[in-house]
Amino acid sequence: MFNYYFIENVRELGDYEIGNLTDIASYLNGLAMQKYRPDSNEIGIPVLKIKELGQGFCDSNSDICSPNIKSEYVVNDGDFIFSWSGTLMTDIWTGGKCGLNQHLFKVTSQKYPKWFIYHWTNHHLNKFIRVAKDKAVTMGHIKRSELESSEVVIPNADKLDSLNKIFVPLLNEAISMRVEIREMERFRDLILPKLMSGKLKINDSNS
Repeated sequence: MFNYYFIENVRELGDYEIGNLTDIASYLNGLAMQKYRPDSNEIGIPVLKIKELGQGFCDSNSDICSPNIKSEYVVNDGDFIFSWSGTLMTDIWTGGKCGLNQHLFKVTSQKYPKWFIYHWTNHHLNKFIRVAKDKAVTMGHIKRSELESSEVVIPNADKLDSLNKIFVPLLNEAISMRVEIREMERFRDLILPKLMSGKLKINDSNS
């Protein structure tokens, strides 16, 4: 999605400081969503688990939770999600509104842009996978101490602003394209069965 050159060689861009992942981002663990089922008068939202993160969307087999969970645990298109247990992976979510389950981090930052925290987290992902594999008994995972010990290089404000002009439009375009593809696939899945059954004809769709 992005050019790693700007991350790997950030030291060459000018003034910088050394930090760690928890210096640049907040890693919010999800809820045990089985405790937050929708009430009888609520229309639930899907639960984002590791399976859904891996396939990139929720489906009819996904669990549901109350839509009235705290807003920080609601996942929307464009949110950065990091699975820290089981199958470790990162993604910019574009599967629609859902609830954040435990074993997943919603990664945000009040100070640094999304592309920046995404790439530094992803930069350390292979290390995290090795750590989780070494610790695995039933389901490998990492601890927050691994985030705290993962070094990042932070350029000064001017250099970061210059990089923003490159990467923010790229990220926004990638998110928009993935959401558009999702909507086209949803439309296809809605229309195709009707076409196959003869309930809808091509001429009908053009009228």
